[in-house]
Amino acid sequence: MAFNTSDMHGSGYRIGTFMNFAPAQSGAVRSGNFFASLIGMIATWNDVRATRKSLSALTDRELNDIGLSRADIDAAARR
Repeated sequence: MAFNTSDMHGSGYRIGTFMNFAPAQSGAVRSGNFFASLIGMIATWNDVRATRKSLSALTDRELNDIGLSRADIDAAARR
């Protein structure tokens, strides 16, 4: 709840009213979303890292066979 004060017709008197808002998310929900997001980001980073490592281990001929060059490895790993 928020407390709102407003001036009544310039009289200098303030009238306080309570306004109801939707309840805020609990701290557990927000932190759960944060950690789920963080874990997802780490998993994505690890997938890109592993793909980059695997592609880097290939020879130039093997990369050419799959239509890539050494310069394409970073971009291909992020797809």
